[in-house]
Amino acid sequence: MNILKKALSVMLIMSLIFTAAACSQDETSESGSSDTVTVTDHAGNEVTVPKNAERIVVCDILPLPSVLAVFFDSAEKIVGMSSNSMSAAENGLLGELYPEILNAETGFINGAEVNTEELLKLSPDVVFYSASNPALGEQLTGAGFNAVAISVNKWSYNCIETLENWISLISEIFPDNDKTEAVSKYSNEIYDMISERVSSVPEDEREKVFFLFKYSETDLLTSGQNFFGQWWADAIGAVNASSELTQDNQVAVNMEQVYKWNPETIFITNFTPAYPEDLYNNTVGNYDWSGIDAVKDKKVYKMPLGMYRSYTPGADTPVTLLWMAKTTYPELFEDIDVVEYAIEYYESVFGVTLTAEQAGSIFKPAETVGEGF
Repeated sequence: MNILKKALSVMLIMSLIFTAAACSQDETSESGSSDTVTVTDHAGNEVTVPKNAERIVVCDILPLPSVLAVFFDSAEKIVGMSSNSMSAAENGLLGELYPEILNAETGFINGAEVNTEELLKLSPDVVFYSASNPALGEQLTGAGFNAVAISVNKWSYNCIETLENWISLISEIFPDNDKTEAVSKYSNEIYDMISERVSSVPEDEREKVFFLFKYSETDLLTSGQNFFGQWWADAIGAVNASSELTQDNQVAVNMEQVYKWNPETIFITNFTPAYPEDLYNNTVGNYDWSGIDAVKDKKVYKMPLGMYRSYTPGADTPVTLLWMAKTTYPELFEDIDVVEYAIEYYESVFGVTLTAEQAGSIFKPAETVGEGF
């Protein structure tokens, strides 16, 4: 009988030990899951990252550092980014609002080539890269980094939809800063207001616009129907002069084609150092713009740059769209003050307070911002 009692006692003790161990394991598991979040990135990969990531690196998705800085209203988490992202920060509003971003490292990346040894020195919790560069994604994950793919063209170059999806994914990773609803609401209100106003413009009176994406002595690049320029033109009720071009991304053209299209308005991006005066005065190469209607009527404009180069999706997208609509059809938007809208947008959506001078600078980009492209 004593032997039986002893055996039962041993079994009871063992049971308690196993139960305690199981509970401890469950608690550890639950604690571990609370420290991470698993998301599906824009390349369809499931990625698990620390929920409260403190060190962020952005590789070849150039507008994203600016979006992250505005999302957090701080750039302290951004420890690495491309030199092209840095040049926009140095020449735009971003570096003024968040001077800490100017301390981010850029030496780990050259174009789309990443030195993983240099990247490792930054000890990133999460690394963002372009979804159009799956080879880089494999390189990063193979080296042990938490790599998240971000797309610029998954939504047919629709800048508003793309920004919404960027904010949605970032909000999944950083749920305490969720701004998905606020960004979507404001962006679509601007888009719908513009659509309603330009709907009154007859098809045969719609402004013919041309996007000068890059411009130098050797290159004249624009946007055909498969790049951001087409979306901008459609969104403001204009006609993309070069829509007959079907190549994806930027397309090289010559002056003969430009004369054939004869645009009425020209928008110059910040991916080139060219300014309207370069077209008015034919100061670049052997190009002659003097016979183009947009040049004759002095309707050549440099696109805005606040947080990043506004031709791409980014935090500035809604106010850029409003500026472009007013620039193209001033009589339809004469009641709109784009500076006031910029101030309201950044305050109401991101909690970022801009002075009138800062907001105004968005629409007067520095001449040095296109250098390096």
